[in-house]
Amino acid sequence: MRILVLPPVNNSHKATLEEAAPGAEFVYSSPAEVNETQVEDVDVIFGNVRPPLLGAASRLRLLQLNSAGYDKYVACGTVPAGCALCCATGAYGQAVSEHLFASALCLMKKLPSYRDLQREHTWGDLGEVRSPAGANVLVLGAGDIGTHVARLFSGVGAHVCGVRRARVAAEPPFERMATMDELPGLLACADVVCSVLPSTPATRGLASGEFFGAMKPGAYFCNAGRGDLVDQAALVAALESGHLAGAALDVCSPEPLPEGDALWDAPNLLLTPHISGFYHLPVTLDNIVAIAAENLAHLAAGEPLRNHVEF
Repeated sequence: MRILVLPPVNNSHKATLEEAAPGAEFVYSSPAEVNETQVEDVDVIFGNVRPPLLGAASRLRLLQLNSAGYDKYVACGTVPAGCALCCATGAYGQAVSEHLFASALCLMKKLPSYRDLQREHTWGDLGEVRSPAGANVLVLGAGDIGTHVARLFSGVGAHVCGVRRARVAAEPPFERMATMDELPGLLACADVVCSVLPSTPATRGLASGEFFGAMKPGAYFCNAGRGDLVDQAALVAALESGHLAGAALDVCSPEPLPEGDALWDAPNLLLTPHISGFYHLPVTLDNIVAIAAENLAHLAAGEPLRNHVEF
């Protein structure tokens, strides 16, 4: 078995992968350097290879992504016939949830505004702040990352409701679990709305002017899922009118954000350049490698694969 590895793995990671597939030949490259010659004779690709290159991967049995999202690979014909597609769900919960929680807390304590005053050399008091303790927090997308988000908010005394496509029973750290059909009523009661939803036809444009209008006055909106969830002009309007107290975006559309986009100057908006996940927290890459190693062992043994994407 020939395995092409694209993430920036260290020696410890290499040992983990090679122990999971004894006797396999490993080729280490990178997303920027990989080419058709490298992919055409491999059985496994570990990493997010550029989709057009997959046309040359005639013997590919497994494409193990390093991302939780897989929307770039689901178009018909992108993944070769007979090849399993697996994602890295379960690797990013700690990193993304901590970023979202920190962003919401910064907004509630007006820390970005105090940073602005510091840069102006102004000693000023911005008045009342808010607390997550006792707040109603709505988490859109209650899978691995959403559960980590809920755990952080619940840990400081917030009341957390999760939202999923299908109805399931609520379990801690969620006090309640709802479906997308219930969203309008839930928005009216939430002090903080955090989204980690993927990009799907049902989620694109979901956070519209109607969505923000249904939110509780003075609430906060945070998104670390996908940028195409949000009607960005509607979000800017909700911030400029004061209807929302603040928003935090780690994702936007397009990325990078154009220089003249209105988001740059929107009031009470904390904007980060899609960095909550990736490998910024080292444990994330450790988690991704562990998932890949598990699936290499499953593939060799003919066992069901973890995070197998069903088309």
